[in-house]
Amino acid sequence: MPRKDGRFKRRVVPADPIYGSRQVSAFTNRIMLDGKKSTAQRIVYGALTNLQGKIENKEAIDVFKQAIKNAMPVVRVKARRIGGATYQVPMEVEPRVSEALAHRWLIGAARKRSGRTMMDKLTNELLDAYNNKGKAVETKESTHKMAEANKAYAHFR
Repeated sequence: MPRKDGRFKRRVVPADPIYGSRQVSAFTNRIMLDGKKSTAQRIVYGALTNLQGKIENKEAIDVFKQAIKNAMPVVRVKARRIGGATYQVPMEVEPRVSEALAHRWLIGAARKRSGRTMMDKLTNELLDAYNNKGKAVETKESTHKMAEANKAYAHFR
């Protein structure tokens, strides 16, 4: 049944209890598998604890936020079918979607990484993203390159 006014209310993710950050809470929710939130929290908080001593004069939460900012895309390409041909049309990404993509790319890169525990893999991926290296930042840069290569189709938006 359709909604009366045609809109829906977006659920606001509450801030996490330790860092008071909505971003950490959303990241934890994306790491979670099979509803095991306590396991996801242990992984994220452990990774942030590991980050604490890695970079001098920086708090772990600041390193985390900068890593996410470095992995956030500005543009991405979407396939549009026009007259029998499919074009990769570059489109700007709104901040909420950009953050979600960065989270997804960081988590995916951490899961594919070799290492002993997810905590260690996530710590290393966050450090690499903070230093503008790593798989998540490479994914962002390849997305930007693809958008740049297809900017001739931008008028199809």
